[in-house]
Amino acid sequence: MPTTTAPRLGTALVRLLLVAATLLGTLLAAAAPASAHAALTGSDPQDGAVVATAPKDVNLTFSEQVAMSDDSIRVLDPAGNRVDTSEIRDLCSGSIVRYGVGLRAGLPEGTYTVAWQTVSADSHPIAGAFTFSIGAPSQTSVALPDQEVGGGLVGALYGIARYLSYAGFVVLVGGGAFVLACWPRGASVQALQRLVVRGWLTLTAATLAMLLLRNPYTGSGELADAFDLGGLGSVLETKTGAALISRLLLLGAAALFIAVLFGTYTKRTEEKEKKDLTFGLAIGGTVVAAGIAGTWALAEHASTGIQPLIAMPVDLLHLLAVASWLGGLTALLVALYRAPGIERAAVERFSKIAFGSVVVLAATGLYQSWRQVGSWSALTGTSYGRLLLAKIGLVAVLVGIAWVSRRWTQRLGDPTVSDGASVGAGADGRSDASAEADALADADALGEADEADKTDASESEEAAEAEDTTETAAGEAAAGEAAQEEAVDPERAAQLARQRAAVATARTKRDRDADPERTGLRRSVLTEAVVAVVLLAVTTVLTSTEPGRTEEEAGRSQSAAGSTAVPERPVDIRLPFDTGGAAGKGTVRLSLDPGRTGANVLHLFVDDPDGRPLDLPEIKVAFTLKAKDVGPLPVVPDRIQAGHWSANGVQIPMAGDWQIQVTVRTSDIDQTTIDKNVKIG
Repeated sequence: MPTTTAPRLGTALVRLLLVAATLLGTLLAAAAPASAHAALTGSDPQDGAVVATAPKDVNLTFSEQVAMSDDSIRVLDPAGNRVDTSEIRDLCSGSIVRYGVGLRAGLPEGTYTVAWQTVSADSHPIAGAFTFSIGAPSQTSVALPDQEVGGGLVGALYGIARYLSYAGFVVLVGGGAFVLACWPRGASVQALQRLVVRGWLTLTAATLAMLLLRNPYTGSGELADAFDLGGLGSVLETKTGAALISRLLLLGAAALFIAVLFGTYTKRTEEKEKKDLTFGLAIGGTVVAAGIAGTWALAEHASTGIQPLIAMPVDLLHLLAVASWLGGLTALLVALYRAPGIERAAVERFSKIAFGSVVVLAATGLYQSWRQVGSWSALTGTSYGRLLLAKIGLVAVLVGIAWVSRRWTQRLGDPTVSDGASVGAGADGRSDASAEADALADADALGEADEADKTDASESEEAAEAEDTTETAAGEAAAGEAAQEEAVDPERAAQLARQRAAVATARTKRDRDADPERTGLRRSVLTEAVVAVVLLAVTTVLTSTEPGRTEEEAGRSQSAAGSTAVPERPVDIRLPFDTGGAAGKGTVRLSLDPGRTGANVLHLFVDDPDGRPLDLPEIKVAFTLKAKDVGPLPVVPDRIQAGHWSANGVQIPMAGDWQIQVTVRTSDIDQTTIDKNVKIG
């Protein structure tokens, strides 16, 4: 029967890492700076408002709970000087999340800038700024930083650490579960030991990195602040800091689990003792894994929004299912390439665990999708929804490939051997002596003998000739002679040991390539692993993206926040314009007094970019209430003087969110229409 050559492990892993690195870089670039998970839904004064008298305070309303400090809200005058009292007031009531800061008395007229920066309840930094004016708008010298909070080098490093922490958790938990539940004999396989230990090291290093980067990530954005002890102390007082410290403590318990699994567990030979130890490791490992998963559930998406008491345990189950499936898949891949002796029964046990994990993922994922997306429109109309669709597609692909792997598993032979020999070994029924001879020939053909020690080339030839002339019947005598020679000549002993290792390697390779079913299984599992890397990257970006439900709610709130009218005050708005022609830039200042239903007086002031009155050939205004299909109601104001127009008796028939459209013409052919929503009544 023709054989299929399995891909070399080194080449396969290099391709896997290249795919992972490329995708991770692309996703992190697309996700930076990190999207906000809480949103500013309102303010008083509102963005762009012109108020007649100086307010006593500035209030901000958010879509979800945020963590505030004394510098979270700063109000700056036109010269850039701070005019707030630095005393944040908690104005939250029920489901309304509102904070305010007092202003100093006697503020002069002009444009003021409100800059705010905080951390949302799901651990992600958010920031923003807006302006309002007292009396009349003015020039301002306030320059806000171009780099958004959570971006830049610190943001990229923090994002990489997040990805590595998820990857380390998946490998640590999934690898340990695979050994304990599917292939106990694998506890003595060095390749699996290294895999699980590296998962632990990756998760530990990533957690430490996130802890150090947390201060600059949510604050200054400067990498040097990662070593600020004061900032680190502040981080430890936050929910995220407590979660990271708890994760490190649990990783200490995980280290003990690994030591027992790959130490004491492998040495137990009595069946009852091993069974008891297996039970203890299973209970302890589950508790530690659930605790580590809980550090994400307690500090991120699940801990805020609707139904957090349900969402957190659901999120914990989701993470454990991901780790059992993808981490176990990674362990299976390593076992298939580095430990050909894995039994079919072990692969079948993992197949059952993977199926159960997929069922749990489907159930918990359905709930999480409903909770985070909220509507069909958000599924396709928000970044979170589109990423979620991509994740669902990748899961479907992964399930399809897993089905192919299951078919390969069913086609595997089942030569169960008491000593646990390789399934592929001795497939042609030849004797061990013949197999070893073929392996020696393969090793010589592949050049896998000792080439590094050229000074011993002649001795190697003598050893080879001695082995060729040795008769099978005198094997014991030859072995005794070889042992005597090894005791006399350590260098020769080392050379013979290397030759025997080359023989073993060649034999393992031949056995591996002689089983086409096992080769097909390796390739399908390798494909699963590549898709799993992509899936994990998408999941990492998804956790850094504003949920669709929040994004839609923020959009609706911001649409309403575009209304700059204040009850019982005139409507005062500024509308910059550019008609595209010569002298086509300027600003329209519109005032509607008293700014409620009934008759109003409309004033329009037009200024050029230097603040001087700008005369126009024509300016028109229209009012539209789209919610009631009212309008547009046209208004043609009268010119009072250069840059000033007015209209009396402007009727607003009903209260609502009115769209004010201003059409500006600066020449015979240059014209533009600008608009803004204003709540009137």
